[in-house]
Amino acid sequence: NKWTMTIWGRDADTGLAKFGYQKTPHDEWDYAGVNVMMLSEQKDKKGKMRKLLTHPDRNGIIYTLDRETGDLVSADKMDDTANWVKKVDLETGLPIRDPEFSTRMGHRSRDICPSAMGFHNQG
Repeated sequence: NKWTMTIWGRDADTGLAKFGYQKTPHDEWDYAGVNVMMLSEQKDKKGKMRKLLTHPDRNGIIYTLDRETGDLVSADKMDDTANWVKKVDLETGLPIRDPEFSTRMGHRSRDICPSAMGFHNQG
């Protein structure tokens, strides 16, 4: 589904979508992406002051986006035990998955972390 697991930015005056960032395309584990989104104004890793949105997702990744443009600022694992993903490519915004932990016919996936409960809820 194109728009599942998506953080939306809307124009407050018109209600029109400004951006959409899909965190887990083809969400195989039903992470749903429903956790809190924190707003801040702070410097990014390069020292530039930005209006940011930070979202610790059930998929085990903490995402930070520029909330004005939708640009992905960072996407880091909460813990090294999150194994369904190797990393998030900051250029494309796409997760680089570990195929060992993907669901597919003829393959028994085990020990996927986080579980379907989600990393944020397991703690």
